[in-house]
Amino acid sequence: MEETEALATRQAIEAILMVAIDPVAPNLLAQLLEVPTADIEALCETLVADYEREGRGFVLQRVAGGYRYQSHPDQAPWVERFVLEGQSSRLTAAALETLAIVAYKQPISRAQVSSIRGVDADGVMRTLQQRGYIDEKSRDSGPGNAFLFGTSQEFLERMGIDRLADLPPLGDFVPGAEVVEALERGLRADPEPVAEVQAEVNDSPVEEPPTAATE
Repeated sequence: MEETEALATRQAIEAILMVAIDPVAPNLLAQLLEVPTADIEALCETLVADYEREGRGFVLQRVAGGYRYQSHPDQAPWVERFVLEGQSSRLTAAALETLAIVAYKQPISRAQVSSIRGVDADGVMRTLQQRGYIDEKSRDSGPGNAFLFGTSQEFLERMGIDRLADLPPLGDFVPGAEVVEALERGLRADPEPVAEVQAEVNDSPVEEPPTAATE
């Protein structure tokens, strides 16, 4: 691709992505601009590097199979302050916990989520579905043919990842064996104080009951 043509294509990519609401797939950009998909991906990667080198407050990110502009991770505190100021639409801890279970265990039924959480998850599942974070993927082949849920395209976009494989491994959130052992020791009753008390009782002199005076 000639330099002049590459510059024009680059500008067109920027213009399209600037007005796009959802991530735009490389093959769609290729069709619109009538250039090979490989050239689109190469130009997008060049844009990614240029923005990072220039220290911009935004990045070009590949998300959910397409490209979109989003704020730079370093600017998250300011963006969060702007977006969440005066709003109360954040997910509750129960909703976040349920969403994590679905994300890592999908496809999964409501009953299975409830079993893992130890509480009824129907209400939270409905909320997540209404928000567009999860949706019905299939039906269980077992008795009852329960609906099986998984995360949606909206979930990938919100998480800023291209595919589920980009989720951090669960091992990053599981404490090590030494931590688990320490927790178990803390929860276990300490037998030594009980033994010491028992020893003190055994060693204490036993007072003889008073005897009646003899005449």
